[in-house]
Order: sequence, then structure tokens, then C-alpha cells
Amino acid sequence: MAVQLIKQANGLSEQLITWRRHFHRHPELSFQEFGTAQFVAQTLRGMDGIKTETGIGVHTSVIGTLSGGEGPKIAIRADMDALPIQEENPEDYRSQNPGVMHACGHDAHTAILLGVAKLLSERFKSGELNGTVKFIFQPAEESTDENGLSGAPYMIQAGAYDGVDAAIALHMCPWLQVGEVQVNDGYSMANVDVFQGKVFGTGGHGAYPELGTDPVWMLSPVLQAIHGIVSRKVSALDAAVVSIGQVHAGTASNIIPTEVTLEGTIRSYLPEVRDLLSEEVERAFALVEQLGGRYSLEIERGEPALNNDSSVNGWIRETIRSLYPEFKLVQRPFGMGGEDFGYVTEKLPGAMFFLGCGLPDDIRRDLHTPIFNLDEACLPIGCAILAETARRFLTGEVRLQKNSEAGEAVYET
Repeated sequence: MAVQLIKQANGLSEQLITWRRHFHRHPELSFQEFGTAQFVAQTLRGMDGIKTETGIGVHTSVIGTLSGGEGPKIAIRADMDALPIQEENPEDYRSQNPGVMHACGHDAHTAILLGVAKLLSERFKSGELNGTVKFIFQPAEESTDENGLSGAPYMIQAGAYDGVDAAIALHMCPWLQVGEVQVNDGYSMANVDVFQGKVFGTGGHGAYPELGTDPVWMLSPVLQAIHGIVSRKVSALDAAVVSIGQVHAGTASNIIPTEVTLEGTIRSYLPEVRDLLSEEVERAFALVEQLGGRYSLEIERGEPALNNDSSVNGWIRETIRSLYPEFKLVQRPFGMGGEDFGYVTEKLPGAMFFLGCGLPDDIRRDLHTPIFNLDEACLPIGCAILAETARRFLTGEVRLQKNSEAGEAVYET
């Protein structure tokens, strides 16, 4: 079975590359994935047995559903949006949309999920599988709207994951090579919060600072306090970051401004650390009151930390070992970046793995950089891992069971 699936996935290689390069040429920003969604929906409608829906939760979302009667239900998710980056790659499939680029691999995610849909549709058509697979093509993973929400919570609220037993996803990983996969149980990517604070003084003439209050001067202890939060308020054993990205003040060299604006990001894994960091940022800004100033502070709570279910992760590990026994499994957290698949893992058992895609040279092509690119040999590999993991769940080779006494889910492989 494993050999057959790998052969089928490899047989899709040229199609996967064609799809991926199409998406790469035509990147679209969050909530603007109109062309991408249309292409995905048309492609799904050309596959046997897939019911295709659009506009679930977000107007540019697409969901394909395969169903073969009663049985387990699993969702496989790919994000579709690009980033506001001007591409610097020389390839002929580089972005044709100035200032917009697939610099995080979502073009590959989308192409891979189309390949998974193709593989599984053939299995359902032959009668091999029962149950349901939902292919979730999600917009707006990279950015939030005026409500501070990305695509995942909107699709969850609209019922995209209702009745689903488990969910899986992958992410491109340029720091690993093809043949390497990174997995991690539990918290694996960060809670993402954003703060905007203002320090207010009276301002005044630069020649007579004694006649007013200076918010730039008051800023100094605030900055020191913020930069000391992680090293002095958080255990060294807990993941945490507080970074300031913007400071704005003033209009001229001889005018003391009336206010200074700071913006930054707060990252963490544990919920209690997330709350502590917000409290400490508030306390840092409150220092200005002792210096005769005032402040305002807004903290926007973004996506929750990606919390990989250890048992679903176990399915993925065993699938990789079965399909590709020679592969290297790297077991460590993915970092302090954000991933709105965390909303999904809050709702139901789920896991994401990072698939090695680094090109075999010495050039660093990190995520979110103008030269990001990937080794397309990873595409059929990702396709095979996702499809086989779903197949095993549908056939009962791995399963979710209920503990009849406690009513708690027990995940078995």
C-alpha cells in the first residue's frame, strides 16, 4: 500500500509543480485571494466525487468534501494567501503581481492539498474508503482584518470544522532539506499579540524643556522595563518574546512632542505566560505616571499558540516512517512565529508538521524573505504523507475513541 501511494504521488509531480508555479506567479494578499479561490474551486470540481463549496466564513474560502457514507471525519487544511513582499528571484515563474509574493510556501501548501484531493478522490471512487475528508483551502493566514481576525476563526465560526474528528496540515520548512521533517508535540508555534501604546506629555519648545513634560524622556524607563520583561519576569524555561517594532515621535528638531507612539509584538507558548506578558507591558507603560505623564495602551490578542495533539502527531510520525523510512525526523518546536491553525487545534485534535524544502545550496532562503524558494521535490512527499495519514484514519488503522467512564477522548495508533 505504501509503495503504491508513493508511486501515485510521484506520478502527480509534474501536475503539482504546474499548480504550484501558477499560484506563485499569481499571488494574492489576505482576504483578496479571488483568482486563487476560483482556480482551486474549478480544479476540485474536475475531480470525481468532490462536493465543492465557496465563501464559507470568508468570501475567498474553498472547501472540498469527499464522503463515502458513515465513518470517521478528518479535515486537511492549506492556506492560500501571499505576503506584501517584492520578489527578487530570477525564475520565470516569479510573481507577476508587483509587491506581492508567496514567500511563506502557501503556493506549495495549496498545490499539495489539491494533489491530496486527487489521490483520495480516486480511493473513494474505487470504494476503498468510507467516512469523510474535508479539504479546507483557507484564506488570510498571514494578516487580520479590521476585527483583528484572520481566516481560520471565521471559517470555524461558519462551521467549516463542525463534526470533524481531527485535522492535519503541513508547512514548508526551508531550514531543512528534502528528506527531513520537523514534528513537535504540544505547543509548537506562538500566541501572537500586538500592542500599541502612547506616552503623553505637554510638549514644548526644545530650548525650554523645564516648562513642560517630555514624553521622549519618559519613554526611556518604559523601554528599559519592556526589554527587561522576558529576562526578569518570565522563567528561563518558558518561551517568551516582547519586541518593539516601531517608535514614532516629533515633527522638528526644536519641538518637544506631545506624544510618543510605540508598537510591538508579544509572543508566548503557555496561556499563563501570555497573560503575564500583557500585564507586564501595562506595568511598563504605567511608569510614566510617576514622571508627570499619561499613557494609553491597546493589546490585540491574535491567534493562539499552535498546540499539536501528541496522538495525531503520532499518526503523522508513523506514516512518515512507513512511507519514507530513510527520512530524518527532527523533533523540536517550530519557533516563535504565529500560525492561525492554532485556532483549529484549540477546537479539536490536530497537528501540523514542517516539511523540509530547502534547496541544496548554501543560500539562506528563509520564510518571509524576497528570495524564498523551495525544492519542488518536496511536493509529492507532502502529498503522500497527508493522503496516507488521512487514509489510515478513515480505515481505522488509527482512531479516536471515547473513554466511557470519564468521557474524555483517548487517541490510539
